[in-house]
Amino acid sequence: MTAPSGALLEDRYGTRPRKTSRRTYWILGACALLLGGVVAWVGYVNLGTAPIETQQDSFENLPNHAMRFTFEVTRDTPGRAAVCIVRTRVLNGSEGGRKEVLIPPGPAATRVTTVIKSSDEPVTADVFGCSYQVPAYLSTDLPPSG
Repeated sequence: MTAPSGALLEDRYGTRPRKTSRRTYWILGACALLLGGVVAWVGYVNLGTAPIETQQDSFENLPNHAMRFTFEVTRDTPGRAAVCIVRTRVLNGSEGGRKEVLIPPGPAATRVTTVIKSSDEPVTADVFGCSYQVPAYLSTDLPPSG
């Protein structure tokens, strides 16, 4: 007994793939748009404008491996206190000193001057970063300890 010729061809080459319906294409397209929207939103939140921006103004070497550093802080919420981490760099490029600076509530743009101690002779200073998450030990509105 011989098998029908159609069965031999299916065994050898497989069956024809089913055609994808238009509904499936619409669902896949909607999922791609939704995923693209989520990626765009996450990118905007993480890479969009920073709530606190800084600009280096000046720095000046002082005796005993210290540096006077002046920078300007611009906040989107000037009524909130902020903290900025500033640092010095030594000649080989490594970090020589670091300091946290409290930026109290005030005008949107604030000029700040601080002195940073360094482990070696500093050659430059910069702002490492700023945040509205002020540590408790820097806050000025803590109740006096007893």
